[in-house]
Amino acid sequence: MVNEERIVQSFLEMVQINSQTKNERAIADYLKGKLQELGLTVTEDQAGAAIGGNAGNVIGVLEGVAEKPALLFSAHMDRVTPGENIKPVVEGEIIKSSGDTILAADDCAGLAAILEMLRVVKEKQLQHGRIEVVFTIAEEGGLNGAKGLDVEKLQAKLGICLDSTGDAGTVINQAPAQDEIIAKIYGKAAHAGVEPEKGVNAIVVAAKAISKMKIGRLDEETTANIGIINGGTATNIVPDYVEIRGEVRSLVEEKLVKATEAIVKTIVETAALENGRAEMEVNRLYSAYHIQEDHKLLQLVKKAGAALNLPINIHSTGGGSDANIFNGKGISTINLGIGYDQVHTVNEYLKIPELIKVAALTVKIVELA
Repeated sequence: MVNEERIVQSFLEMVQINSQTKNERAIADYLKGKLQELGLTVTEDQAGAAIGGNAGNVIGVLEGVAEKPALLFSAHMDRVTPGENIKPVVEGEIIKSSGDTILAADDCAGLAAILEMLRVVKEKQLQHGRIEVVFTIAEEGGLNGAKGLDVEKLQAKLGICLDSTGDAGTVINQAPAQDEIIAKIYGKAAHAGVEPEKGVNAIVVAAKAISKMKIGRLDEETTANIGIINGGTATNIVPDYVEIRGEVRSLVEEKLVKATEAIVKTIVETAALENGRAEMEVNRLYSAYHIQEDHKLLQLVKKAGAALNLPINIHSTGGGSDANIFNGKGISTINLGIGYDQVHTVNEYLKIPELIKVAALTVKIVELA
């Protein structure tokens, strides 16, 4: 039922619309027009205004029969850099960029699959429940669009994000929570050539603290990373300030808390030992989720996969997505693989057959719900 030429053309059109985080205006207008053409009631919220963006989340509603459950389908409109002036290249069953930008299959593939699902549902006059579509802003900037979404205006309690690597049939039913850790380490400035003994080098304090940490994969469910260090003003000054930013992720709340506390303690104690001090800030960026395999949403996806002879592979991930936020807001949500790989790099590519399969899977989910 999926029109291959149409879905590919839709994808190619969208990747060529510049849509950086907080600058999604052009693609938001494009998508609003497409949803309106398909008969959906379309609104745009004010989530962008809160983060200095020029567009909000695009929300479309297609009413359906009351006997079937309302379903939420979501993908995000923004992309990472370098993601402007993309020139997609089709080579057989693969789409890639020209090599100097990303492809933005993450997440234009999700957008294209949802649009194609809606077209097929309308063309085939399939009986369906209420379909709610949410195209979010600023996912790449910290899931900000989903965080700013007012779910009280939605009816769906079952949701599907189309925003994961993996072939069609890949289902992410579990994802970690994430803590952001910000350490502000204070030392004492001094002339590095004349009297370095009078200084306390904040960068050295930071280095000693990091050397004591366990970073990387802590266990099968938990990771930690120090990703940013900023400090110092000149080579002839003992630096009196450095800022470290890191993160901890875990599928298990207790492990997340323990790992975060260990990093905080290490930094504070090391700073004190080196005659400096540290101010710590910990922010929970999003909560974990775990949709059990006997949940009605996963049972529905399995049923749809069986109807298409498409194997369903359910597993966890170490990455966060809008699905984390939707689950935290009371909408049981999974994330689907949509056939792209090497995302966030200039080597990103999309497998056309997998995009077609995931569009067919979403159609079947709507039909069988």
